[in-house]
Amino acid sequence: MPPLTKGPHTRRLGLVALVATLGGLLFGYDTGVINGALLPMSEELGLTAFTEGVVTSSLLFGAAVGAMLGGRLSDGWGRRKTILLLAVMFFAGAVLCVVAPGISVLVAGRILLGLAVGGASTVVPVFLAELAPYEIRGSLSGRNEMMVVTGQLAAFVINAIIGNTLGHIDGVWRIMLAVSALPAIFLFFGMLRMPESPRWLLSKGRDEEALQVLSTVRSPERAQAETESIRSAVAEEDHAEHTGWKAVLSNRWLLRILLVGIALGVFQQLTGINSMMYYGQVILTESGFESQAALIANIAPGVIGVVGAFIALWMMERVNRRTVVITGYILTTICHVLIGSAALLLPEDSAARPFVILVLIVAFVGSMQTFLNIATWVLLSEIFPLHMRAVGMGISVFCMWIANGLLSLTFPTLVELIGLTGSFFGFAVVNAIAIVVMAWGLPETRGRTLEEVEEGVTTGAIYTVGREQRR
Repeated sequence: MPPLTKGPHTRRLGLVALVATLGGLLFGYDTGVINGALLPMSEELGLTAFTEGVVTSSLLFGAAVGAMLGGRLSDGWGRRKTILLLAVMFFAGAVLCVVAPGISVLVAGRILLGLAVGGASTVVPVFLAELAPYEIRGSLSGRNEMMVVTGQLAAFVINAIIGNTLGHIDGVWRIMLAVSALPAIFLFFGMLRMPESPRWLLSKGRDEEALQVLSTVRSPERAQAETESIRSAVAEEDHAEHTGWKAVLSNRWLLRILLVGIALGVFQQLTGINSMMYYGQVILTESGFESQAALIANIAPGVIGVVGAFIALWMMERVNRRTVVITGYILTTICHVLIGSAALLLPEDSAARPFVILVLIVAFVGSMQTFLNIATWVLLSEIFPLHMRAVGMGISVFCMWIANGLLSLTFPTLVELIGLTGSFFGFAVVNAIAIVVMAWGLPETRGRTLEEVEEGVTTGAIYTVGREQRR
């Protein structure tokens, strides 16, 4: 493969990534905005702990369905057209939430937003991975997760500003939710000028279009070489006896990689990271902060999340994915034990208690964003063969969102029943299990083309190579 070179094609690739990851920004904002909107929303609509969970988790269960539908739709309709549809859904969902007269319409709007969030969480990483050169695939694909945490930070900052300046206004939470309509508009009009995935085009027999797209984001020699490599892989799949579900069920290695993908998605959620992202103000209030101070303190985890995402992007092409992920689960387990211990040992009337717990929560979020979040999404976008990529990622992300939704639905009740101590000790146990699972099943993909990963995963050779490298 000819080496990468810089030129106008490099800037074009960066522009495509920037526009596509506006889907990640919306993902982050729409999931994070509930953090500050929930308390004023509860006061106005009279929500209980259970209905708070319903409003929060409705987006997440919608996202589970969106992840499945988005993957299948993008296989048939194309990555680009699917992202355009998602932009329309982001806008419509935001409008529906803002004008909601009661909980029923609000939940309907949240479900629509969830469908868009889930679709974006599946399609955008695949779109980026299929456009990226293998040498920088990790860092380019990882930009989507960086935009997710940037969107969450934006939600926390905007919530704090609006909550502390306009908190006296009835329906202040509607203003918080309305902000997400703006990036949805930019995503739609931006994607109108973006290309389709060249790998998707080649899988549909549209070879000339694929070469034209690659020529805009690669040097001419590299574009030609990559086109031939992808065309060869597509031809092999066309002559394969089974593809898709038949291939997965008849090949133990493909079944294994699907289970690994599901484990990646589910365990990422069972760290409890999104309990902090959605209920951060509630957790910090439980720790001892006043509600308005908690809104401001909530910005700290958002800031460390963005810093961690930048570090993670730097590590993607320098540190093995397995090492990053396993290290992340070790660190989050330690953080959970420390948070649970602080909540147990520090008296509730202690002036130091809220600040100690805040520091530990910041350490936890930093560990997650640096070692787990970006690595998880990058791995999900690259471990599956082309013939099952959208379906495999769709199933994995579906399970991720279901775990996210169930945890978010039950978390307020869980805190009421067993407090912060029991909740975080429980997270620690689950994370310890994740360390064992990842050490057993996670393949190494850094430094390989998607076609090389596909061959290694299909034959099981990728696991043999991984064991040899670790000796």
